[in-house]
Amino acid sequence: MYLSYWGLHRFPFNNVADPSFFYLSDIHKEALSRLLYASKMMKGGAMLTGDIGCGKTLISRVYMKRLYQDGFEVSLLTNPPTKPVELLQEILLQMNIKELPSSKTKLLQILNGKIIANRQQHRETVIILDEVQILNEKTFEEARLLLNLQSNDRFLLTVVLIGQTELKERIKKMRQFDQRIAIRYHLYPFTLTDTNKYIMFRERKAGFQRNVFSRKAVEKIYDYSRGVPRVINSLCDLCLLIGYYNKSKIIDSGIVKSVLDELD
Repeated sequence: MYLSYWGLHRFPFNNVADPSFFYLSDIHKEALSRLLYASKMMKGGAMLTGDIGCGKTLISRVYMKRLYQDGFEVSLLTNPPTKPVELLQEILLQMNIKELPSSKTKLLQILNGKIIANRQQHRETVIILDEVQILNEKTFEEARLLLNLQSNDRFLLTVVLIGQTELKERIKKMRQFDQRIAIRYHLYPFTLTDTNKYIMFRERKAGFQRNVFSRKAVEKIYDYSRGVPRVINSLCDLCLLIGYYNKSKIIDSGIVKSVLDELD
């Protein structure tokens, strides 16, 4: 709707996990670096947590893309099944194994064989479980048992847990699992400075030749969103739509206020 008015070739503030729109703030850079370190050094377990809308899913997509580039075998489960057998089946499906038994023992044998075959081809194996906080205790335990796949001197795979803030407390209550999480990081919302840089970054990616959000507009967006990227995206998208309707040249604090008034 507003693309031609603003001279854009794509929507800058869509709330989808598009790696091309990944803004490498200090916190996101640290999170990505830790995950890559965990997988490349075969540390076993890693965990990324954060509040809703802070960018965990987008980081997981960028992380997975880097792993593919380095030749890793990657299984990504965005909403892991809540039954242990189904969890193992889904992991193997992601590895393009189609003939799957219903026996947990046989599934583990197949998974172990696949991991060993990967190693023989100089490929490491990474399993990424997103939205892990939804898992029940039995499936949580199954995820922990994946880390029992070890040789004498190293883990045979890396298991990455991604979830909301409450995941940290769940892991703490499981001492054996907690001790296997070698690398962990918690994503916090943006600061005001990063919010401004984030908006400008996405503008440029979409085709803006200039920053159309005024300083006061960004401050209002930050005050309402508290630096949560998903909320920032929603507000900025609506602001551009209202600016288009009003034939505005910039997004000022008045436009932001009109958007916020509609949301209250």
